[in-house]
Amino acid sequence: MEEAPVLPATKPNQRRSNCRLDHGPFRSSAAPTTSCVASDTARWRSCLAGTATSCSSSSARSPLPTLVVSSAEAAELVMRTHDLAFCSWPTTSVTIDIVGCKGKGIGFAPYGDHWRQMKKIVVMELLSAAQVKRIESIRADEVGRLVRSIADAAGARDDGVVNFSEEVKALTPDLVAMAMFGGKCVEKSEFVVQYDEVSKLVSGFFPVDLFPSSRLVRWLSIGERHLVKSYGRIQRIIATIIESRKAAKNGGAACGPDHHEQEDLLGMMLRLQEQGSLTFPLTSEIIGAVMFDIFGGATTTIGSTLEWAMSELMKRPEAMKKAQQEIRKALGGLRGVITNTDLVGLSYMRMVIKEVLRLLPPNPMLVPRESREDCEILGYHIPKGTKVLVNAFAISRDPRYWDNPESFNPERFENNNNDYKGANFEFTPFRSGRRQCPAIMFGISTLEIALANLLYHFDWVLPNGVSPELVDMSEKYGMGVSKKWDLHLRAIPYVYSNVA
Repeated sequence: MEEAPVLPATKPNQRRSNCRLDHGPFRSSAAPTTSCVASDTARWRSCLAGTATSCSSSSARSPLPTLVVSSAEAAELVMRTHDLAFCSWPTTSVTIDIVGCKGKGIGFAPYGDHWRQMKKIVVMELLSAAQVKRIESIRADEVGRLVRSIADAAGARDDGVVNFSEEVKALTPDLVAMAMFGGKCVEKSEFVVQYDEVSKLVSGFFPVDLFPSSRLVRWLSIGERHLVKSYGRIQRIIATIIESRKAAKNGGAACGPDHHEQEDLLGMMLRLQEQGSLTFPLTSEIIGAVMFDIFGGATTTIGSTLEWAMSELMKRPEAMKKAQQEIRKALGGLRGVITNTDLVGLSYMRMVIKEVLRLLPPNPMLVPRESREDCEILGYHIPKGTKVLVNAFAISRDPRYWDNPESFNPERFENNNNDYKGANFEFTPFRSGRRQCPAIMFGISTLEIALANLLYHFDWVLPNGVSPELVDMSEKYGMGVSKKWDLHLRAIPYVYSNVA
């Protein structure tokens, strides 16, 4: 793999010599550390996770000042104390500009009226009580399909080995696509394929993000052109889906008095488009951008976290045994799919999920922010327009906040009130403040239900010749960080017995 460039660190004799982050292309005068851009996660681990400082900056001969936040104290200042100053996304990132559809969606929209209204739609409409109930039904169906698929795949082989990664990766796209488009969308599969392609392209290095004003760099950026084409295909697929839905509606489909309680995300957005109740036109392009953002956020988090959770449990058999015993004792002779109502009391399983999110956050470097005004952080002057990266990976493995931070130890949360909801800044896998992920509970609920079913319905064994310490934990980077190599396991269906 070609080496990705690493931005230069501040020289030792420059430390705190001038508590300003300069705009100039040749100077960097903040606390000493190294920031880097790399598709190989081993490089950004070594570049960023070892810093002992709270903030760092580097310009790499680029006119774009960048601040890297690597402590809980600094993260709290950025995401809570000065949240309003840092609640916008970079306006100079070509990658974000493309996948964010120039800020027309919700995930990458700049702070303002458009973003506020789109967030309100997602929170109040998509996550309303009626919609949550509808999504719970879809989730139960899809998780049940996952369990049956694993059982069938294991039964088709003499050794019972299944590609666990492949199975769980199919869960979330299908679940989210069902929630967005409904069950009759024939373009759903093509949408998933094209999203995977965009995710692969995003993992690459884009020099134009460092030198956005350089026409030469832009002309040489082949990756940018490929990304534009792939994202364009997604928008065309969504446009086709929208036109098909409008045609069906004009034909009289799905128009009952209870339709609002049963409509999917697309139906809800088209209804709002027709009502014209927003302060701006809800165009088909905006609808497509919102659906891309929601699809990307959900699939990045859920699929990769399930993979990491099972990998960590296979490396630590005693934790696997403890989690399975808890679930099976609580549920007894369950007949079918575990749902939300069955999850009461599964505290250890929830600790497992927390520990996986701590060790392996879906996005180790949280989505970049941009300062909307001049600000001061820990004595450093942060100019307006500074790109801000919160290094969640480094913070969640910092020994100042965590005992034995590199070890997988769910028990650390037994007497620890740290949660992922944004109040504890040493643990913010879903961000905090105004730009916190609005669908945290959707993602966590899906993780809990999927993991509970997988641990209840199957006993999991490593293939012959593989010991727990040999489970590969290599990473790859796309829209988030996931396992580089698929996890293969023997899936043995669990047979309940009430014999003491």
